[in-house]
Amino acid sequence: MNTNYSQQQERLEALVAEQLNRDHIDVPLLPEVAGKVVRLTQDPSSDAAELSKLIQSDQTLAGHVMRVANSALYSPNSSLMSLQQAIARLGMKLISEIALAASINSTLFNTPGFEQHIHNEIRCSLISGLWAKEIARACRRNVEAAFITGLLHDIGRPVAVQAALKAAAELNIQPSNSTVLALEEKFQRPIGVCVVQQWEMPSIVINVVRHFDNYHRAGRDQNQTMIAVAGAEFANYFMDEQEGQHAMSREQLVESTVLAELNLYQDEVLELLKKEDLVKSAMEAMIA
Repeated sequence: MNTNYSQQQERLEALVAEQLNRDHIDVPLLPEVAGKVVRLTQDPSSDAAELSKLIQSDQTLAGHVMRVANSALYSPNSSLMSLQQAIARLGMKLISEIALAASINSTLFNTPGFEQHIHNEIRCSLISGLWAKEIARACRRNVEAAFITGLLHDIGRPVAVQAALKAAAELNIQPSNSTVLALEEKFQRPIGVCVVQQWEMPSIVINVVRHFDNYHRAGRDQNQTMIAVAGAEFANYFMDEQEGQHAMSREQLVESTVLAELNLYQDEVLELLKKEDLVKSAMEAMIA
């Protein structure tokens, strides 16, 4: 039984590796409007009218963006009546973040039996992006790229699960959950790079995904990668807290190596921790 299990895992691993090497991994299509929103907001010559017109071309997305923009967090005292008004009030960057977050959801991925797992991972990535923004502000670094790099740093995970399940179907194997999750862990990083490349994300996003597990190799994007790593540490800490468990203690988080390398002193980290309610409110608004 154990021998058969091992052989099945080896066959699955070999097939996923082969498909990755041949660039045959099925990468879900990012909704067209979401991709255009990212590219538009990278263009310094773009304006609010262009962004409004683009988002309005997808009525479902436009409705979601307006719901978030009119949430208690972003519009506590008055209602926004149009996308252009929302962009003027909240800024192009925040509106683009809301649009991208709405587009990255579990329905993008074909992972039967693992839907809740993927939902939890995407939720964790969203929280990572929100914490990365707060960390970037605290250490006076590039806030503009913090959210998107935090959001997409683990985008390879759901695609790796999808690839493992597809390979299992091709081999007529019924893999255990632990086998699928082991393959996810092994392949998620290179698959993640494939995803953000095919989605034509900015080079800084591609580099953060590629070097997330070893930010010292990220070169000119090391600081941004460190911010994404720190955002993920905060997200994991608070998600563990909600589940009544902790992979690291509060003291370990405060003394985290990556935070020290970002030159954040302990008192600054403690101030960051006070942003928990703000981050929770942003997350609840974005997934509403």
